[in-house]
Amino acid sequence: MGKTLKRSAAFTALARALMAGARGGPSLGTRLAALPRMIRATTRGEYDGGLRLALMTAATAYIVSPIDLLPEIPLAIFGLADDAVMVTWLAGSVLAETDRFLEWEARRSSVIPGGLVP
Repeated sequence: MGKTLKRSAAFTALARALMAGARGGPSLGTRLAALPRMIRATTRGEYDGGLRLALMTAATAYIVSPIDLLPEIPLAIFGLADDAVMVTWLAGSVLAETDRFLEWEARRSSVIPGGLVP
């Protein structure tokens, strides 16, 4: 049940992010251009995306790795299914996280730095 829920959440995030872009939200190019800024802000401790970036990095490593949980050769279609699920989850996660980051960036740019005056 837990894996099904996580997979459906990834598919939902992917669909929501794609629809947001189609409805006037950030374009795919804007989202992809935000990735380096998001990584930089996370490594500096300004943005709280560390765990999500680690999971996305692990998913990318799993997809490009020659070692698979379900190998393609002996298991044919089942071996490709785990990769398809990972690619879908990764795409949904990247789109959702970049959307969240772009909103964070917009809110952050509207804040005037300074301190409280006693």
